[in-house]
Amino acid sequence: MPDTPRPIDRLLEIMSRLRDPQGGCPWDLEQDFSTIAPYTIEEAYEVADAIDRNDLAALKDELGDLLLQVVFHAQMATEQGAFGFDDVATAISDKMVRRHPHVFADASFADAEEQTANWEEIKRAEREAAGEQDGSALAGISRGLPEWQRALKLQSRAARTGFDWPGPEPVIAKLHEEIGEVRAEFARGAVEANRERLQDEIGDLLFVAANLARHARVDVGAALRHANLKFERRFRAMEALAEADGTPLPTLSLEQQDGYWERAKRIERGQPG
Repeated sequence: MPDTPRPIDRLLEIMSRLRDPQGGCPWDLEQDFSTIAPYTIEEAYEVADAIDRNDLAALKDELGDLLLQVVFHAQMATEQGAFGFDDVATAISDKMVRRHPHVFADASFADAEEQTANWEEIKRAEREAAGEQDGSALAGISRGLPEWQRALKLQSRAARTGFDWPGPEPVIAKLHEEIGEVRAEFARGAVEANRERLQDEIGDLLFVAANLARHARVDVGAALRHANLKFERRFRAMEALAEADGTPLPTLSLEQQDGYWERAKRIERGQPG
């Protein structure tokens, strides 16, 4: 009786068949790295969402979807003779061993901060060995990251050189300053004619807001996800309240809608609605 294939081998075989020019799936055959990349990003966010909801059953499924993305990219690379799934697994295994000398070798660190500094030094050495000439403290930060995440990485790298505010208070002061500059741009007049300057000032405002989250040790992505979920929950509640009163939300004035919003907030807090 033949041995049952390992689940990862079965998945690799499934993807190979899906990409088989003779009898494969037409949709899968049409894809390339660039068309699959958005799905890869989307699946990573689905993983984060399942974690955020503490839904372990969903997390299992979402991790499978994310693994499929890795297998898909590896299969396309195999077809081009570039690399295969085993090469991907070997490369990340080698990297993890190399970057954890305190676990796999005889290095030791006083604390997590010292270990992080060593991690960054190893990454710098890897970039240098790969022939990169950029010696900046900001070298190696991917331009493919979500911009809020890239902002945090830029700020964290700069902070390691000492270029950082000493705490949250001056960041909050800077945030107020940036809000004032945004107000000033709106006061100039027509938004359309002033869009470039508004984009610049609002960008500064968001950059400082991300820095405030960093100083508070709050994950920006998680904070925004929570804010989105809270808005959605309250908006759906106000829709239901208005519908129950026989007054669909779109028929109400903004002031009336705001009244339902406040009712939804009170009910959420366990207060009389």
